[in-house]
Amino acid sequence: MITVVGAGTGAAPVADDVLAGAALVVGGRRHLDAVRLPEGAERVVLGPLAPALDIVARYAAKGARVVVLASGDPGFFGIVRVLGERFGPAALDVRPGVPSVAAAFARLGLTWDDAVVVSAHGRALRTAVNVCRAHPKVAVLTGPGAGPAELGAALTAAGAGEAPGAGGPGRVLVVASALGDPGRERVERVTPAQAAARDWGTAVSVVLCLDGSGAADGGARTVAGPPPGPAGGWALDESAFVHRDSMITKFEVRALTLARLGPRLGELVWDIGAGSGSVAVECARLGAAVTAVEKTADGAERIRANAAAHGVGAGVRVVRGTAPDVLAGLDDGHDPDAVFVGGGGRELPAVVTACARRARRTVVVAMAALDRVPAARAALTAAGFSCDGVLLQSSRLAPLPGDVTRLAAANPVFLLWGDRLPASLIEPTEGVAQ
Repeated sequence: MITVVGAGTGAAPVADDVLAGAALVVGGRRHLDAVRLPEGAERVVLGPLAPALDIVARYAAKGARVVVLASGDPGFFGIVRVLGERFGPAALDVRPGVPSVAAAFARLGLTWDDAVVVSAHGRALRTAVNVCRAHPKVAVLTGPGAGPAELGAALTAAGAGEAPGAGGPGRVLVVASALGDPGRERVERVTPAQAAARDWGTAVSVVLCLDGSGAADGGARTVAGPPPGPAGGWALDESAFVHRDSMITKFEVRALTLARLGPRLGELVWDIGAGSGSVAVECARLGAAVTAVEKTADGAERIRANAAAHGVGAGVRVVRGTAPDVLAGLDDGHDPDAVFVGGGGRELPAVVTACARRARRTVVVAMAALDRVPAARAALTAAGFSCDGVLLQSSRLAPLPGDVTRLAAANPVFLLWGDRLPASLIEPTEGVAQ
């Protein structure tokens, strides 16, 4: 049997009887230093997992008792996963402690059933950054190269570094260090910019990213975590947005656009030529972080107003500028997962090309002019994307005098979409040496 014990983070000290009879005790150095090992027990300090698991396997094969010490709840982003995969859940006796996330929120007097928990430990930081931009209450499990300073720098570069109420989509970072250690524990509130300017050392337990109020959805909850979907559905009617002279992506087009973009929590979406921001707002309501680019000042204000009206003001960053020029430094090199191009005249091929260079997954282009379709399609395929599309034509019910109804045709729209192809499937450019 392998006994897995959650230690630290306010948990009671590991009792001697838990360790009694153990032939092998595995854990982090600080956990091992805090316990009294049984006579003759081998001690293994956790570093790379593979060698430690091999040692555990040798002892387990002999039927010897093994104890693994871990932080907090080892079944929550912890070592229980890899132990279960290697030895099977039936071989584990898990005794959880207090998760660092629960302890950090408890220090602030906040609930955390409405929080999103994301791990950046041994993982790319981009997912944590996008979740922090999109959701008002996030806990980030940090690691080397993905700590408070790196998270703060990335949020600042994405425009979320201002303090709440300072005119931008501000966030507050709460850095909790050495939780459960009375002599060393610290819980500090800082802006992302302040976090980026400090060396936080190695004692950070967890970082909370809050919108300033510390609250997400009010009222009693039934399901933990982020809402399962936007209230009221998606592909909202145009009347749900402030727009100018019907210059808005119609809901029929928006429905297919959203289906092809596939926005979700942890991803970044660009809305280029955003206009009223209807696509940007809908992507944010589905959980994605969004950057909306609009060249006019009144258009940028409309996007901000629409985002705020739908409760995603912090999740939609508005950048005023003209594509493709503004795209070069957009989001400080933090590439989008998906891009929607909803505007563009003669510059459309250049805009699509610039977006395709940066997009990790998908580009969707909406056009009213037939003449623009071949160039947009060529730009996608030249950038290594598959390309498909459809001409959307719809007619809506419209009332007539006499209590009868007719069909009113909407303007047709071409929708092209491209998905990035694996490198092995991209045709080589003619004349390039292989």
